[in-house]
Amino acid sequence: MFDTLLRRLLAPAPDRLPDPEAKLALAALLVRIARSDGSYSDPERAQIDAVIGQTFALVPAAAAATRAEAEVLETEAPDTVRFTRALKEAVAHDDRIALVEGMWRVVLADGARDDDEEALMRLVANLLGITDVDSALARHRAERA
Repeated sequence: MFDTLLRRLLAPAPDRLPDPEAKLALAALLVRIARSDGSYSDPERAQIDAVIGQTFALVPAAAAATRAEAEVLETEAPDTVRFTRALKEAVAHDDRIALVEGMWRVVLADGARDDDEEALMRLVANLLGITDVDSALARHRAERA
């Protein structure tokens, strides 16, 4: 499945991702965001599992298995722009706002907001077609959660 997903992500105009590939692409993007500050902690892993589980209605073991696959994929995946573009095509706008909220939950999971994580979140939200205002509102919801 990695080869197929990577081929789709590397295509000049990626096709809409089927659900299993969209799930893995989102999980890998969450891993990339968590790793962007140079630290990848247990609270971040747990939050990734929670976001994946909630988003795709997975039991904890299945969410953790998806995250483990995503950790491998993230190291092999193309740049964030192509990754995010493929997700934008696969996910409706309102659902992308929910994804950004989940991403903020991952950023905040370790109790610190790092400049690298914040910069990546600004880029990812923009590439997903989410405004700065909607991203900020999503961050506030994540902080309250």
